[in-house]
Amino acid sequence: MNFQDLHSYARVLNSLNTPNSILQGKQLHLLFLKSGVLFSTLSIANRLLQMYARCGRVDHARRLFDEMPQRNCFTWNTLLEGYARSGHRNGLVNLFYSMPHKNEFSWNVVLSGLVREGELDTARRLFNEMPRKNGIAWNTMIHGYARNGEPGMALVLFQDFIKWEMIETGGILRWDPFVLATVVGACMELGGVELGKQVHARMILDDVEFDSVLGSSLMNMYGKCGDLDSASRLFNVMEDPDDYTLSSLISGYANCRRMDDAGRIFRLKSNPCVVSWNSMISGYVANDDPVEALIFFESMHKKGVVGDYSTFSSVLSACSSIGIRKNSVQLHAHAYKLGIFCDLVVASALIDAYAKCGSHIDACNLFGEIKTYDTVLLNSMITIYCDCGRIEEAKCIFNDMKFKSLISWNSLLVGLGQNGYSAEALDLFCTMNKINLSMDKFSLASAISACASIPSLELGEQIFARATVIGLDFDQVIATSLVDFYCKCGFVEVGRKLFNQMMKFDEVSWNSMLMGYATNGYGIEALALFDEMRREGVIPTEVTFTAVLSACDHCGLVEEGKNWFYLMKHNYHIDPGIEHYSCMIDLFARAGCLHEAIDLIDEMPHQADAEMWSAILRGCIEQGDKSLSKKVTERIIELDPQNSGALVQLSGVMASSGDWKQSALVRELMRDMKIQKSPGRSWCSL
Repeated sequence: MNFQDLHSYARVLNSLNTPNSILQGKQLHLLFLKSGVLFSTLSIANRLLQMYARCGRVDHARRLFDEMPQRNCFTWNTLLEGYARSGHRNGLVNLFYSMPHKNEFSWNVVLSGLVREGELDTARRLFNEMPRKNGIAWNTMIHGYARNGEPGMALVLFQDFIKWEMIETGGILRWDPFVLATVVGACMELGGVELGKQVHARMILDDVEFDSVLGSSLMNMYGKCGDLDSASRLFNVMEDPDDYTLSSLISGYANCRRMDDAGRIFRLKSNPCVVSWNSMISGYVANDDPVEALIFFESMHKKGVVGDYSTFSSVLSACSSIGIRKNSVQLHAHAYKLGIFCDLVVASALIDAYAKCGSHIDACNLFGEIKTYDTVLLNSMITIYCDCGRIEEAKCIFNDMKFKSLISWNSLLVGLGQNGYSAEALDLFCTMNKINLSMDKFSLASAISACASIPSLELGEQIFARATVIGLDFDQVIATSLVDFYCKCGFVEVGRKLFNQMMKFDEVSWNSMLMGYATNGYGIEALALFDEMRREGVIPTEVTFTAVLSACDHCGLVEEGKNWFYLMKHNYHIDPGIEHYSCMIDLFARAGCLHEAIDLIDEMPHQADAEMWSAILRGCIEQGDKSLSKKVTERIIELDPQNSGALVQLSGVMASSGDWKQSALVRELMRDMKIQKSPGRSWCSL
């Protein structure tokens, strides 16, 4: 193999830089071995080593490196760069420390690799050890702190960088636009617009050229910090602001709820790019105008602008707010056509949209189709499965999660409690306690709610003591759960005392106390509290009206119950649910208004269950209406063939009226149908 051949092969090796090129690279490696030229010249071995590193096969590169009889600084740096690109933290650091000679490139590569993996402490230690720092190393560290959520450290290091630069250059600063953009971003994260202005002013004094990255960074900072006057002045002096700068200004106006101004900037371009469209759509979503966001998306589609991941994420958030399944289905189909429906961000947004519009089956089906998950999506699926009663699937996701955040634990804890698995919820809470998980107000409130369902006064008070220790005893979420807890345990007066001591109230707090009164038979107190709630300007919800109608039921206030049922539908525009109908039917039945109860059942949009008909049967028994009792019992048996209670009550009605023959026939019917009356049981704690 002559020199010209080697030169040609070297050029081929230089062109191989993707994982798909590895087979061709291996073939050349074999050719060099067979021809005996692999180690005859260091240049060929280095090129081959570089090929393996660029193709992501650092294991092959390491084997070749170990076999090389000669190495130079390029050899060491090539393997070092391979480790950095592949994220092999230990290999990177070990190789760096074993290098006989390190140059500036070596230091820059190891710092960049560590920062990319979030190893800021190790990177900073090495940075401090550098015999002679350079601008690239400073840039890497400043950017690393900013990108890894430590903007304060980025700014501190930037100030050190200025001092270093002044010493190195004899007082002449050589600004790097990349570093400046990073520093401006750090100011934005910290809300430090004044420091950002100082940096901006220094750029102007030193005649720094504003490229698109630096311009959009400054625009972003001013926009997110709410200083739109400065943003507008900057925009006006820029000679030819690009699409990203325009989008940053649009986002700034949107953040300040000035969508008219955002639209004015958007219309400056005759053909706005997808980034500008995204800024407008996300702006409408953030400003609680999902309908306008969807209209904008439709306009974007008509103009032939193809949406990206960010577009679909924002539009699906709008669908979640509106809660209309048809919109989500259409977007799902559109994302499928573009081949992005399995992207993690898009899939997560689509699953959330389906869940928000009540289509849990669609959400679960889509989850089954995607292959990539993150903790946020898995947490959402735990909640979704719990919301539709699929507890076992929720537990499977939870158990299979490699990393469980506090939200993961809380999602399952809440789901178990809401589905009646109170004992399991408390077991999970105990596990959280055993592993010393740092629990928040939602963890503790969910555990207290589980105690209320059992009920266990002692355990609930122990959990509240835990909340007190960590300073959450006056938290609104904890206080509301305590009100609910004491009311469910029968201590309504204690619940009201805690309610009165709360610092502030929301609809959940009011509803908890209302339900506490209603379920414990304090109807008059519940209605008085409801009046107080309305005077405070709190808008009633479905739960509020369940409590109000239950209070009317317990107090026998038929006319007042009818009035609130009417107002709920026509004044508050709340469609009655099964709980509201149940309260009204029971209210009518208790008051002897049996035909009104039956008429209401006939008006219901959904089928009445056996419990509703049982309420009417109890009313029939109170009224001694044998004929209607028989018809109602037949309806109950149709819905629940094993309902012994209805037949026993019907038999009792016949017997009490002296119709022993009919009473005996009912008992005989029970024997023929093999229906047995369940014996009563009671228990007490010792």
